[in-house]
Amino acid sequence: MAAPLGIIAGGGELPFAIAESARDAGRGVFVVALSADKWVGAYPHERISLGEIGKLLKALHTAGCEEVVMAGKLARPKFRDVKLDAKALLVAPRIIAAARKGDDAILRAVSEAFEREGFRIVGAHEAAPGLLAQAGVMGRIKPSSDAEEDIALAFKIVRAMGAFDIGQAAVVCEGLALAIEAAEGTDAMIARVATLPEHFCGTVEKRRGVLVKAPKLIQDRRTDLPVIGVQTVRNAAAVGLAGIAVEAGGALILGKNAVIAEADKLGLFLAGVAG
Repeated sequence: MAAPLGIIAGGGELPFAIAESARDAGRGVFVVALSADKWVGAYPHERISLGEIGKLLKALHTAGCEEVVMAGKLARPKFRDVKLDAKALLVAPRIIAAARKGDDAILRAVSEAFEREGFRIVGAHEAAPGLLAQAGVMGRIKPSSDAEEDIALAFKIVRAMGAFDIGQAAVVCEGLALAIEAAEGTDAMIARVATLPEHFCGTVEKRRGVLVKAPKLIQDRRTDLPVIGVQTVRNAAAVGLAGIAVEAGGALILGKNAVIAEADKLGLFLAGVAG
């Protein structure tokens, strides 16, 4: 029998989706909960605060985990406010130094710390391959030729800013970049589109513009693939966008059938584009 999958769970839907997928595949799961999400109670778990690295590692070893996936939302901490145990004090200098280089560097430093303890870090796409976006149009609505041009430009923008570890998403409308994602996250980025003058954007009656999400070129895909869900579709629809495109094989869709159904219902296309 395979060793249980260790899930280091931040907030949001992704850790839950991974746990469900592993359980459905017949694999055991052990959750280290860094957030207070209630779903964790349905699985073997331990709740641990951010600075308790020693306790976290011991819990994973005791549970018999060999593979570990890190998933979910976790706000970048103020390191001076985090209470560190003895193990955390040993690894903190590397992580704090990495923080000066960006989020991807932090995740690499954390991954290396786990690997030094004998764990194998796996990506969400390895632990739950059914979440990966596939190539092609999903749903019944296809992007127009104008939308396809916006998709191509948005992908160029995301890949360019990814080289600087900035973000994973951009909104483009008729050749004009309306928003790029930084530390605020995708939902807040989309909300900014609603504050722009009307002639820049689409409307619910006449949809224009696209949201594109793709991984950064420098990114370790085991730790931070872009994610969309039903709420992403609703947010994009609310600001008049025509659709959403993600990198096929490089983005995760949470509740794929529900996401496609919501896009069809709201009149948006959903597409997976080869990277």
